[in-house]
Amino acid sequence: MAGFKELNPKDNFYQTSLFYPMPLVLITTLTDDGKTNIGPYSLVFPYYIAGKEYYAFLLLCRNSSNTAQNILRSKKCALNFIPDDKKYFKEAVRMGWPGDSTDEKMKGCIFTLVDGLRQEKNKEEKYPKVVKEAFQVVECTWDDSLDNAEGDKPGELSGYKGPFHNFNGITSPYGAHFILKIDDIMMDEKYWNSIVNGVKKNNFPRVPVDYGYRDSKNFWCSSHKAPNPELLPVRETTVDSVRYAAKRLQTDVEFTDEALAMLVNVPRIFLPLVLKGCVKWAEENGCKLITPVEMKEINDKRSKEKKNK
Repeated sequence: MAGFKELNPKDNFYQTSLFYPMPLVLITTLTDDGKTNIGPYSLVFPYYIAGKEYYAFLLLCRNSSNTAQNILRSKKCALNFIPDDKKYFKEAVRMGWPGDSTDEKMKGCIFTLVDGLRQEKNKEEKYPKVVKEAFQVVECTWDDSLDNAEGDKPGELSGYKGPFHNFNGITSPYGAHFILKIDDIMMDEKYWNSIVNGVKKNNFPRVPVDYGYRDSKNFWCSSHKAPNPELLPVRETTVDSVRYAAKRLQTDVEFTDEALAMLVNVPRIFLPLVLKGCVKWAEENGCKLITPVEMKEINDKRSKEKKNK
């Protein structure tokens, strides 16, 4: 294609062969003597986002790192999302140097460690501390039952021997993937309010974007800029089309036209799922006819569940 040149992928292709924006996350874990270790990472992504019995993140890392070894041992960690601040980025780069022990990297650390929500809920057990300066923290547990990773243990710092797993646990001689079940999410009150009460341009957290190691001497990170909103296109369906979808459900529950009219803004691809949710509510509450009154109750229930999550 005119104006483009082919670039062959190499190891660590997201850094060596692409410009790939990533988050900047400080992962706290427990050492074997109960100390909290901080490891900066960017290869942290949402994994299970819906339709499962729990939500999860995916972490990719060196299996010999302090973070990986600690997760293999205790299965516990916390993902601390730090705001855009040059001194925080500089400290994250310092703490990411391979080979440093926990004592070496934590000496003089500028971040403040405090007990997280899981520690407050269960004082009988030991959990990693969390970073007070973070704008949000996700406390997690590694699910080692996936991909038969239960037997993966810490201790191999010079390379693990196969056989390797496909997507969870030790996945190569020097690599690891961890599927991290979300246990608790903590958020700065200002940003909690923005999510619960409505996000606006001026109440987003200052989120840095990391581009990783791209040359022989630098890590690269871009500063936060206010996000630009763009209105979603309005594509209302008709009451007739909503009624058609409702009649395809295998149920005795019926909808009034006024109730169906309250669903015309639902994207067509999600409409069957929403209708099934309404029917489930009706069956649980002994309701045979859904009117705008019942639809309002269903919407109120859904809103409360979102807030509680």
